[in-house]
Amino acid sequence: MRRLGHLAVAATLLAGAAASGCSADDSGPDPREAAETLAGALAGGDLAEVAFDDPAEEPQAAYDEVVAGLATGEDGPAPDVEVGEVREGEDGSATAALTWTWPVLGPAEGAGEDPGEDPGEDPADGAWTYETEARLTEVDGAWQVAWDRALVEPSLAEDEVLDRTTIAAARGEVTGARGKALVTDRPVITYGVDRARVPRQRAVADARALARLVDIDPAAYAERVRAAGDKAFVEAITYRREDVPAGLVAAIGPLRGVIAIPGERALAPTREFAAPVLGSVGEVTAEMVEEDPTLRPGDRAGLSGLQARYEDQLRGEPGVVVDALGPGGEERELFRVEATPGEELALTLDVDLQLAAEQVLADTGPASALVAVRPSDGALLAVANGAGTDGYNLATYGQLAPGSTFKVVSALALLRAGLRPTSPVACTPTSTVDGKRFTNYSDYPASALGRVPLRTAVAQSCNTAFIAERDRLERTGEGADDLAAAAASLGLGVDHDLGFPAYFGSVSPPTSETQAAADLIGQGTVLASPMAVATVLASVQRGATVVPRLLEQVDVAAPAGVEPLAAGEADALRGMLRAVVTEGSGRALADVPGPPVLAKTGTAEFEDDGRLATHAWMAAAQGDLAVAVFVERGASGSRTAGPLLESFLRTARRLGG
Repeated sequence: MRRLGHLAVAATLLAGAAASGCSADDSGPDPREAAETLAGALAGGDLAEVAFDDPAEEPQAAYDEVVAGLATGEDGPAPDVEVGEVREGEDGSATAALTWTWPVLGPAEGAGEDPGEDPGEDPADGAWTYETEARLTEVDGAWQVAWDRALVEPSLAEDEVLDRTTIAAARGEVTGARGKALVTDRPVITYGVDRARVPRQRAVADARALARLVDIDPAAYAERVRAAGDKAFVEAITYRREDVPAGLVAAIGPLRGVIAIPGERALAPTREFAAPVLGSVGEVTAEMVEEDPTLRPGDRAGLSGLQARYEDQLRGEPGVVVDALGPGGEERELFRVEATPGEELALTLDVDLQLAAEQVLADTGPASALVAVRPSDGALLAVANGAGTDGYNLATYGQLAPGSTFKVVSALALLRAGLRPTSPVACTPTSTVDGKRFTNYSDYPASALGRVPLRTAVAQSCNTAFIAERDRLERTGEGADDLAAAAASLGLGVDHDLGFPAYFGSVSPPTSETQAAADLIGQGTVLASPMAVATVLASVQRGATVVPRLLEQVDVAAPAGVEPLAAGEADALRGMLRAVVTEGSGRALADVPGPPVLAKTGTAEFEDDGRLATHAWMAAAQGDLAVAVFVERGASGSRTAGPLLESFLRTARRLGG
């Protein structure tokens, strides 16, 4: 269906005048009325009611050919045509100025465009506006229009048509620490079948062969090639230039229908680089086009992660160029609106530390994560997920029992309840609460049992000592939960909107003595993400509540109502966590070069298919760096997570972190 312009088509104006021969005052028919009829017909795309003189080509067919390349929607091109000055001559002729406005950017493009100073551009929508002149002749009491293609665009020759091409906007870069590009245009090579090179049967055969070489579904790809037009290029796969499989170039040599096209795509440094957080960019789906009218089939857009969440910021605004095309494909530019690049999305990630974190986890089979935070400002420097997570963002959104890493929180709660690092606590081999038997880890040192200072209970990670002190803490669940308050002071359990998926953990009021005991050692209903555990160590190191941040454009601050971490509390916690390294379960970190290392190990039991398994944790702080490492299944924090954390700290020191 064709769309009509804003002008109504008055079909009787040209035809009716012929019957009367002249108007009431005998001055003849009004050429403005004929011009208005012409303008409405041009706007509506239907010239059937317009009387033309003896044209060299059929006007309707010629008009359709001229404007076909300007189509801006499924209903076809829809210009707005207005009549300006009409001048009548003494020889039975008249001229009418027509002002054309084409929405060449379309309703989904160019919103907010500022195309510049060209008076032919509408600053509101980037529409193409220009004037033509219609020549009319009075014949037997009616006005006839002289047809030629310059009626549609003043510079068009008899064999030229109009063509519109969208100029893609450069996608905004995703940058990291020090403005270094994380996601930017990087060289790629796209392999596919060019239908113009070979007959359909050969193209389909080559498609199957190519699909097998690049490990995609041969039947599905062959069907896409079969259904494609005779001149279509059907993409099979795109590789980073450095990732093209060895031998592929030689293997596709005999496939005459297959071509390789070099280009660029917005990509991170590696395929795995912060992938669950950054997300991906790809061709939009039919569902996305249906939901978002600004998208068109063939567009590329953010499909997941930050790329999808900040699509409007990163995408930018497309531009457009309108050309006059000659019969041989010659182009003559008539109008242009440059594309507006997308805006940068600035993150805090440090490229080198992120790559180092991912390398540390590369050989870890179970699901794993590593998060590094800068205590001085909360910047997330590395957010790494191991291959075992299958693309899930465990690092910032995992909801996991933190095990004994939570004893940092429990120690703060006990300090606030009146204990000091030197206060004696009872570290017994076992502790039974309402029939539930708690023990220490299997190789807990016998020398650290008995009445020991709280400092030793933290350093050696004595479960029973913390459980024995549970009655010191208020846990009414009505604003007097000491454990939850201590967690909040260290950045755990209080939600914030960071502009990306983040889980800060939870410390629910216990509903039983058993749960209260389990909570103190990071089990029970206590949950945290690796990011939250790293934040706890960062808060201790800084001596104030740290709120992690990833996006520079999102402001973060410690929430109101959270009890600040007092200087004496921070000093006491730093001393006890230093003892973990000098005399406790984190001794492997004692010789890491650089400032003193604070640390806490942890394991958390969970049931897996009816069997008891353990999460392995270790967290540390050194200088202006706090790190948490999580491995879904491991022997213990010190033996499984510890070596990974140590490797990262040593690499960070070499990198100057």
